[in-house]
Amino acid sequence: MTAFASPVQWLPDGIPHNPRFNDRYRGDGDDGLGGILQARHVFLGGCDLPGAWRDAPRWTLLETGFGLGLNFLATWQAWRADPLAPQLLHYVAIEAWPPTADDLQRGAAPYPELAPLAHELAARWTGLLPGFHRLAFEGGRVQLTLCIGEVRAMLRELRFEADSVYLDGFTPALNPDMWDPHTLKAVSHLCRRGTRVATWTIARSVRDGLAQHGFIVEKAAGLPPKRDCLRATWDPPWTPRRPEPAPVAPWAGGDRRALVIGAGLAGASAAYSLAQRGWQVTVLDRAGAPAAGASGLPAGVVAPHVSPDDRLLSQLSRSGVMATLARAADLLPEGVGWAASGVLERRLKDSRELPSDWADPASPGHAWSRAADVVQRSAAALSDDSPAHWHARAGWVRAPALVAAMLAAPGITWQGNAAVAALRLDRPQAEGAVDDGEGWTALAADGTVLAQAPVVVVAAGFDSLDLLASADAPALPLNPLRGQLLYGPMPDAPHPLPPFPVNGLGNFITGVPVDGTPSWVLGSSFERGCREPVLREADTAEVAGKLAVLLPESARALAPQIASGAARAWAAVRCTVPDRLPVVGALDATALPGLFVSTGMGARGMTLAVLCGELLAAQLAGEPLPVPLRQARALAPQRLLRPS
Repeated sequence: MTAFASPVQWLPDGIPHNPRFNDRYRGDGDDGLGGILQARHVFLGGCDLPGAWRDAPRWTLLETGFGLGLNFLATWQAWRADPLAPQLLHYVAIEAWPPTADDLQRGAAPYPELAPLAHELAARWTGLLPGFHRLAFEGGRVQLTLCIGEVRAMLRELRFEADSVYLDGFTPALNPDMWDPHTLKAVSHLCRRGTRVATWTIARSVRDGLAQHGFIVEKAAGLPPKRDCLRATWDPPWTPRRPEPAPVAPWAGGDRRALVIGAGLAGASAAYSLAQRGWQVTVLDRAGAPAAGASGLPAGVVAPHVSPDDRLLSQLSRSGVMATLARAADLLPEGVGWAASGVLERRLKDSRELPSDWADPASPGHAWSRAADVVQRSAAALSDDSPAHWHARAGWVRAPALVAAMLAAPGITWQGNAAVAALRLDRPQAEGAVDDGEGWTALAADGTVLAQAPVVVVAAGFDSLDLLASADAPALPLNPLRGQLLYGPMPDAPHPLPPFPVNGLGNFITGVPVDGTPSWVLGSSFERGCREPVLREADTAEVAGKLAVLLPESARALAPQIASGAARAWAAVRCTVPDRLPVVGALDATALPGLFVSTGMGARGMTLAVLCGELLAAQLAGEPLPVPLRQARALAPQRLLRPS
């Protein structure tokens, strides 16, 4: 996928055409309504929507070819108009050649009822690099997971049960890979018994391929001028063999109560994501207030990691940026609790290059990160030839404010001054006992019961190590990483401080309201192996020295404030693992059912915690994951456990 030009060619009659496959995206006919009528008749009608989803708490739909998004927009509109629609609509769509945002809006232009939805979709349609992109609408009640890539490769990265399937794509004669038996087999692996499938084609090869893989196929009246369309239901007469399951099996218990240990970003994010799915969550923390540990920093940078080969951490960081900034936008006032300001990254000694093709302005990577321009360097008081990246989709967030807002969500009970010393798994005492189910008990040091629930999520940073040991869980290689930063009031204008965050040797944020005062935040030192958040004078000099390299003019402007002691120091202990990736998932679902962990985010908690909370909650709910399956497996605790 290296061609960056739009795949859409608009014909003189206003019909969108794809030169790659020499086929039209739709055929509108004389009335110009063919596209929306096909979406409603062939796809929604073929899956008995909206009727089939009524009384369901959630509905999950898979589409094999997103195209110009007309089926998604029509489904979204039907969901919005239906008072009996499910609380949550998951729409997972695959597209190898995404159109531009302008193409999306132009494609929906003939249908006024879809225009507002198309405008909202187009506003977020940017930076669509290969992989998964989670876009949330309607306050998170409509979730669109865009899987950018070839259909077979993307289907392999999905693990969920679809309630409905739209098989869409260019005609089988011109785009056979979209319809061949291997693709249809992969689709069948994502179906449950009773899943309904709809498509416009009645090609014999498609009918045979569906039947071969367990679908009961029937022709139905088509939308003129087509005589027929195809409908199918997955109900194989054999017991199907499923592919390798996801890292965490969906929670099968009816009791949806959870304990979360730790009230920082990781814990609050997990609690919020579970509560949004109807769980009752109790959050325990030893401190008297939330975000008392590493998440208590005055403000943090949310920016993508870059690498010339676009490695796993880089891909995860982009998903994390999207999740964190979307969550902040939902819960915090912009400019006070967060800002999508963009971030400048100095290319210093150990900085990484961008992928080479991102230099092309048409590349989706260019929308994420590109070479900084003269104006951006000048705003940071850097010379015109200072090498730097500009991360357009980045910003800053006040972590304590985000934590507080998440913990205030309905369904969450926060309990401070509750130091958990041990976790105990309580197993049923008698077979078939009604109210004697398996679950977890959080105990204080004196043995007092603090809380109980069938599910517990350990999200206590480095303290997770001792908590997991108390539960007889396998040992994870967690390591403490102490960091110290400085912050202080903004100097009087004019000053050379940049209007946006700068990183590359630590990071520097300006204009952040801290205790009501516009402030700057500078961090941080890194001390491995230290478990205590002590303040060290030497670290103040170290952090100030980093600023002198990163932004010399800013360092000179703040030197008197730092030297006089007007700047304040703050320290905390973060948690890391050797491969620098977070740890998310179940440790041992058989021996320790209901025990989960979300930790090890190091200095990237601001960027990754919200994503990790969503991943954990999606796994427990059996929902489509916000990241590809291979990435979820790369974060699972099992990668770090030594074989016994």
